[in-house]
Amino acid sequence: MSVATVTSKGQITIPSDVRKALSVTAGDRVEFVSLESGKFLFVLAKRPVTDLKGLFGKPAKAVTIEEMNGAIAAKGAGGE
Repeated sequence: MSVATVTSKGQITIPSDVRKALSVTAGDRVEFVSLESGKFLFVLAKRPVTDLKGLFGKPAKAVTIEEMNGAIAAKGAGGE
């Protein structure tokens, strides 16, 4: 089991065996995904955005640019 200590600034050093297993290098981003109370999944956030294609399936209805702009404007103006 790998263990890390949290500093007073809330920082940790990822143990070398974990860094090697995940191929984490300096400058990489990682995600902490909440699974349940008190448990998190530690994931390397190195995937290209193209990996997200098709993740949610096709939308039920196509939305026009005008509809998108209207929704953005409404939210920006504090509308619901």
